[in-house]
Amino acid sequence: MDTLFLDFFQNTGFYLCDYRNIIMIIVGMIFIFLGIAKDYEPLLLVPIGFGMLVGNIPIFKGLGLGIYENNSVLHYLYFGVTQGIYPPLIFLGIGAMTDFSTLLARPVLMLLGAAAQAGIFITFLGALALGFVPKEAAAIGIIGGADGPTAIFLTAKLAPHLIGPIAVAAYSYMALVPVIQPPIMKFLTTHKERLIRMEEPRHVTKREKMIFPVIAFLLCCFLAPAALPLLGMLCFGNLLKEAVVTERLAVTARTALIDIATILLGITVGASTQGDVFLTHNSVKIFILGALSFAIATACGLLFAKFMNLFLKKKINPLLGAAGVSAVPDSARVVHVVGQREDPSNFLLMHAMAPNVSGVIGSAIAAGVLWSLMI
Repeated sequence: MDTLFLDFFQNTGFYLCDYRNIIMIIVGMIFIFLGIAKDYEPLLLVPIGFGMLVGNIPIFKGLGLGIYENNSVLHYLYFGVTQGIYPPLIFLGIGAMTDFSTLLARPVLMLLGAAAQAGIFITFLGALALGFVPKEAAAIGIIGGADGPTAIFLTAKLAPHLIGPIAVAAYSYMALVPVIQPPIMKFLTTHKERLIRMEEPRHVTKREKMIFPVIAFLLCCFLAPAALPLLGMLCFGNLLKEAVVTERLAVTARTALIDIATILLGITVGASTQGDVFLTHNSVKIFILGALSFAIATACGLLFAKFMNLFLKKKINPLLGAAGVSAVPDSARVVHVVGQREDPSNFLLMHAMAPNVSGVIGSAIAAGVLWSLMI
């Protein structure tokens, strides 16, 4: 009887647990707390946080339970991450949610979304300097785009062994947009600049909105063919939304489909952060580089907006440059909030959505460019 009890105890999580599992379980609880109590991207942080709890329950190897065991249920669900299946499905839903009207009304704001992607390439060089191989550096750099699905998609293609830390870093910084961006925005802009009012955008016709996803897809994918899976689904989802006759498909894409993909992606990415796999020196470097890339991307958007104002008769509020990172719609909301702190009657949200959605396109193109360069 004593032997049976001892054998049973040695197979429990209490016996098999080590300090790394405890650390990651605590991190998972923090993610859940931030998602629920602080409302920081709850649709992302709650699944990822609970996934961390799932992935760090110590288990006896060979039972077919762990996410890295080939015959486990979690491993099969994780296949959608490692093969880049979930990100395009999420992009389909994002496309079906997105209104490109403000971008079409003032296309010059698209440049802000492009400028913010500079953080990706600067971080790529920084990762190379820290000793990462080119494919790993390219995957780390994409964190600067502040787009979780894009980061996961590119990492799955170039450095699948880094999916856990890169995905967690990308989604963590997306959730912390309201904390990270405002100090940078205030430091790089003056009170007078933050008070600039944007003119009302022109009316965009339904025909323009239906033509845009087709033309945008062709132009962007001819430029960066490797971005096809992401941009194809983004533009297709937007066409479903604008075509009206496909509203039923658009509703499915922006509700049930994107929710299912987000749940599966979140919980499996969280479960991939097993303490013995996740807690490495490289993970620490990735989190540091991710924070720097996000800050650089925000700064590049702001500074480019100020640069544009040197040549524009009708000035743009440089705060809009911070919305160039593709954390949709959080960075646009932060721009609006910071602007309203200066002038409660200044409504910037609608204008900020233009660089915000162009940032989504820009990050996908950047991912395609990096992927093609690394082949």
